[in-house]
Amino acid sequence: MKNNRDGKNVLVINPILYTAETNRIPRVDSIRDTMIYTMCMGFVKAGHQVTLIAAEDYRPQREEEYPFPVVWMRTIWHKVFQPRCLPYMPALRNYLRQHKEYDLVISSEVFATWSYTAARVCPSRTLIWHELAAHNRMLHKLPSRFWYHIVARLCMSRAAVVPRSEAAAAFIRQFSHRVTDMTIDHGVDLDRFPVDGTVPRERQFVVVSQLIERKRIDKTILAFADFVDRGHGEFRLYLIGNGDKEMELRRLAAARGMEEHVIFCGRMSHEELMPIVARSQALLVSTAKDNNMVSIVESIAAGTPVVTTSVPYNAAYIKAYRLGIVEDNWSAGTLEQIVGENDEYRKNCVGYRARLSNIYGAECFISLANLIFR
Repeated sequence: MKNNRDGKNVLVINPILYTAETNRIPRVDSIRDTMIYTMCMGFVKAGHQVTLIAAEDYRPQREEEYPFPVVWMRTIWHKVFQPRCLPYMPALRNYLRQHKEYDLVISSEVFATWSYTAARVCPSRTLIWHELAAHNRMLHKLPSRFWYHIVARLCMSRAAVVPRSEAAAAFIRQFSHRVTDMTIDHGVDLDRFPVDGTVPRERQFVVVSQLIERKRIDKTILAFADFVDRGHGEFRLYLIGNGDKEMELRRLAAARGMEEHVIFCGRMSHEELMPIVARSQALLVSTAKDNNMVSIVESIAAGTPVVTTSVPYNAAYIKAYRLGIVEDNWSAGTLEQIVGENDEYRKNCVGYRARLSNIYGAECFISLANLIFR
């Protein structure tokens, strides 16, 4: 993909900046580690102007300055449009009508009130960046089914859809005839994930995740314990993150005699966690429910392969390009395989990482817009 220096003016609509497991959205000190901030920076570094629209509910508790404008919009009717999953920002419609200077509008998700607004107000400039590959489970999937079958098909058909994975593409093509063949994954800032061939691989694995039920960290601990018992007592497992299952997981590790082998690190910044990821044999993922996982993208960008279930949408290209091992119910034997073939997997990750760049993703969006909206 060639550099595009047209100086496009891009609007990104992504109200939900990070995952909240409950309706009580945790306030953070900074949004600089969020996926969408990194993607916006890709446009900046590619030579374009970008503005981000986000929900007021996700504004950090400390004031920050950014290299691009961020418009915080108030959300309403929280009992129906919960800010953690489907916020409604009434000011968006007038904003889009008044600000016609944007060459391209990128809106996250088809099943979204803000994407509906963009698709109705400015469809000839809107790309909907779609991640979901299944119906939303809210209220027995009834709102989701209605939205995709009726609203998306009849009222949003003029806006083009850019899937974030092949799984998302297969799903959304059932409801939209304007789905691009190109998929664009979550980008990372490769400058923050330098690959240094001199950095030694330690005898360790790493998990970067919330310590919550659906992440199934318990399965990771049990598989790792079996791995240690098979004669790999020099290995350590670093758990980076926090959550309501932490004490339960600590008890599980103790019950398997893994107190010295399983290290609970708590929540860490990217600057703190990436050296651990870069030195690990693999990132371990046992999740039972996820979409595209940013931690997987960042691990590959750092040259560290991934052992994962088939649940994350990233699993398709991990398997296709041998960036790690995709195996449901992976086990101690899987860990032995990733260690034994680590040099090959690591080489594949280094070769693939350029395609995960946020600049590459921005250039892909601009190229698609030039083709679709010419």
